[in-house]
Amino acid sequence: MDAWLIMLSAFLLSSFLSWGLIPVAWKVGLVDKPCERKKHVGSIPLVGGIAVFAATVIVFLTYFHLSLDLVLFIVASTCMVAIGVIDDRCDLSVRLRIVAQLAVASLIVFGSGTYISSLGNLFGLGVIDLGIWGYPFTLLAIMAAMNAYNMVDGIDGLLGLLATIAFFGIALLGVTHNQTFTVISALVITCALVPFLMRNVGFPVKTARKIFMGDAGSMFIGLAIVWLLALLTNTSHISDSGTSVRPVAVLWLIAVPIMDMLAIMVRRIYKRQSPFKPDRNHLHHIFLNAGCDTKQTLGIIGTYALSLLALGMLLEWLMVPEVVVLTVFFAVFAVYCYTINSVGYVTKLWAVLTRLF
Repeated sequence: MDAWLIMLSAFLLSSFLSWGLIPVAWKVGLVDKPCERKKHVGSIPLVGGIAVFAATVIVFLTYFHLSLDLVLFIVASTCMVAIGVIDDRCDLSVRLRIVAQLAVASLIVFGSGTYISSLGNLFGLGVIDLGIWGYPFTLLAIMAAMNAYNMVDGIDGLLGLLATIAFFGIALLGVTHNQTFTVISALVITCALVPFLMRNVGFPVKTARKIFMGDAGSMFIGLAIVWLLALLTNTSHISDSGTSVRPVAVLWLIAVPIMDMLAIMVRRIYKRQSPFKPDRNHLHHIFLNAGCDTKQTLGIIGTYALSLLALGMLLEWLMVPEVVVLTVFFAVFAVYCYTINSVGYVTKLWAVLTRLF
């Protein structure tokens, strides 16, 4: 396979679909309207996720060998995006959405046996083999990833940027562990994300019609990320020349969405609210409320995500004991929780000092 041709095809297809689906979205009412939680101006077409998904699937069908793993991923992705589109259009209940997501995710986990089979040597007492518990664990991971990326989709560019960082990190880990299929698959989705990201933030042309990812996009991204992470860590899906990635290493690829989701859900439960209740207390909201504009918030969170990716890659490259890596991750999470509770005070103090001097 010509990797450059494959990636260019994904980019061009996504570019065309991101533009071509806009009038269709207006015609069928697939648009996001402003409300109390959504402060954007005017109704925005929810076609970004559909464009990224469609471009990815077309490239897979055109250039890739259709193994059972890939076919089931395509089928599951198609169903998941369909659920997302219905949710974007009709606003499904949380219970119905979760049941539908679990049913579709089961196609991959039980159909092809693509699941997270081990947690590695997390506590220094030997490898934790999940056995049959790897199946429900992977389903839980898929649900967590889909909801985590859905929750960070609150300002222009953030979901696309964090997803791009995650897929790029997957590709890097695939390269270092000689997993060609995983590398190319991750890069295909990355290239399909770029046109959406450009149109979402108005780069390089601000007058281009803006689009949003929608629930269809966050569901596809969450499913694709966990699928690729399972391929990275599951030895039964790796060729003779490849090696598996230690499971703890993949935490750093999706650290920011996972940390944001865990922090916000714990906060909601502490307040005796539903963990799925929407609000404006996510990481990006905290920076916005503290006085940062959208670009500054995007830059800060993006830099933080890249820093965590670099740290995770370094720890994996140095083969730092997994118990140490997990300890570092929890330490970073603790610092994260403390920081988000203090960022407002620090930013306001900085603003006062700036005005004084």
